[in-house]
Amino acid sequence: MEYFKKILKYALPYKHFAFLNIIANIFYAFFGTLSMISLFPMLKVLFNQTETLTTAPQWTGISNIVDYSEAYLNYFVTLKKSEGNDDVLIFMILIIVSTFLLKNLFNYLSLFFITYLRNGVIKDVRNELYDKITELSVSYYSGKKKGDVLSRISSDVIELQTSFLGILELIVKEPLMIIFTLASMILINSKLALFVFIFIPISGLIISFIGKSLKRKSNKVQKEQGLFLSLVDETLNGLKIIKSFTSESLFKKKFNDSTKKYYDFSNSLLNRTNLAGPISEFLGICSITILLWYGGQMVLVDNSLDPSSFMVFLGLAYNILTPFKAISKASYKVKKGNAAAERVLQVLDNKSLIEDPKNNKQILNFQKSIEFKNVNFSYNNENAVKEFSFNLKKGETLALVGQSGSGKSTIANLVNRFYDIKNGEILIDGLNIKTITKNSLRKLIGLVTQDSILFNDTIKNNLLVAQNNATDDEIIEALKIANAWEFVKEFSDGIYHNVGDSGNKLSGGQKQRLSIARAVLKNPPIMVLDEATSALDPESEKLVQNALEKMTMNRTSIVIAHRLSTIKNAKHIAVLDRGCIVEKGNHEELMKLKGVYYKYVNMQSLEK
Repeated sequence: MEYFKKILKYALPYKHFAFLNIIANIFYAFFGTLSMISLFPMLKVLFNQTETLTTAPQWTGISNIVDYSEAYLNYFVTLKKSEGNDDVLIFMILIIVSTFLLKNLFNYLSLFFITYLRNGVIKDVRNELYDKITELSVSYYSGKKKGDVLSRISSDVIELQTSFLGILELIVKEPLMIIFTLASMILINSKLALFVFIFIPISGLIISFIGKSLKRKSNKVQKEQGLFLSLVDETLNGLKIIKSFTSESLFKKKFNDSTKKYYDFSNSLLNRTNLAGPISEFLGICSITILLWYGGQMVLVDNSLDPSSFMVFLGLAYNILTPFKAISKASYKVKKGNAAAERVLQVLDNKSLIEDPKNNKQILNFQKSIEFKNVNFSYNNENAVKEFSFNLKKGETLALVGQSGSGKSTIANLVNRFYDIKNGEILIDGLNIKTITKNSLRKLIGLVTQDSILFNDTIKNNLLVAQNNATDDEIIEALKIANAWEFVKEFSDGIYHNVGDSGNKLSGGQKQRLSIARAVLKNPPIMVLDEATSALDPESEKLVQNALEKMTMNRTSIVIAHRLSTIKNAKHIAVLDRGCIVEKGNHEELMKLKGVYYKYVNMQSLEK
């Protein structure tokens, strides 16, 4: 319950629904008990056990409520008998029907109010979970499977929804029914009621013992679901590779193994959960059997209990079975929900490694320079950048050159503050980027990555990510600069053309040009181009290269590229090897050195 208690704080905005639910449940329990008690006068009339009473009884206090009720019933029946037995029976039937009607009406109202409470809580949990997913740093997802994250925001939250109703049944609805029913049973016969008091704690202990391992089993089910969702995600993303290497059978085996585990874990969990109903009902029937024996003795042998009272008592005893079964099932739901709540809270309680400082500053304009001072950074204790220092003035371009894994893309990530450096400083206009708000920093930077990231939406909406109030004319102008308008205008719906999932309706070059157009639309003072032209064919690359040169002319740019045409015009070139700068200068200076850069050019590591 510890994790579930934390989720309950989300119910506070909907507490008025909780209050109305409790009120409705009180009346539901009252009329639910009264519907059984209403059989009592009917049986009295049928068995002709009513005494003739011509004067109305006097109310002497709550302690004599049973005697008063019986006396008033006798008085009422005496009056009605003078008008005929049919009137008595019809009136009794109307009472029974009315109490059952009111019971079900308030049951519906309790469910009506709880629906708004439950769905409101789940909506807020989902929204906060999504906010947290977008807030957490990039490093958080490095070791996570996407399917596991999807499982938490979908199936785990659905499990919470189910168990949230369970906990309200556990603490409000069914306990009220049991309390009202027990009170009535005590008033009818306290000796018989003692058996019920003994039965409830014993049954509770047995059911609690059975449900002990539910949280652990539920955890296994949710984790395995996350794994096979990850496999589906990987399969969809790599479908072409799977087909080209004819690896369908390998991935089918992986998926089948995962679903087999899910099948086994789910069977184990559900079989344990399904024990709740039969066991609670069997224990209840055992209790009623004892009541039949002991109550039968009181009716037939001792004559200390009349038959109609005994039959009503049995009805109440059976009436207590339904809420007791519901409580046992609800307790299982809550244990499963506790496991789901734990997984959801693992995300919600996780603090982002990249946070704005308390005394943060906003930077609205870029005026002077970007300076790297002895920057060090490592992934999983492996150095990616070591003692990197460079001062890039406004309007200048820095090209980063090096083999794969030399730290080029890491520099791009650090400038955007997707990760925080361990040692050293990155300064923009003399301000450490750790002291600047993330939003104001990233508004200054336009990023185009090697992977063209597009969303399953229209071309227009993909570009509006950069500037959500841009006009159609501004979007078209950005497309023209990126040389993307030439293919966009061919679509019948133009900028309203849907690009498909991850842009799968477009070619690689088209996707990359849209990514560049998005950065152009943002119109930032700083551009970071991480292999921005790598996915383009030679013709498209030439067009985009010209556009990039125009775009970066009055901007400060950090360019990561493997094509000589992209690099040679940069004012500064830094050659990286294992995270360190081994050479720096412009194209002519580095060629004269005849060092690492010279070898890259001559070995055609840098494509012309």
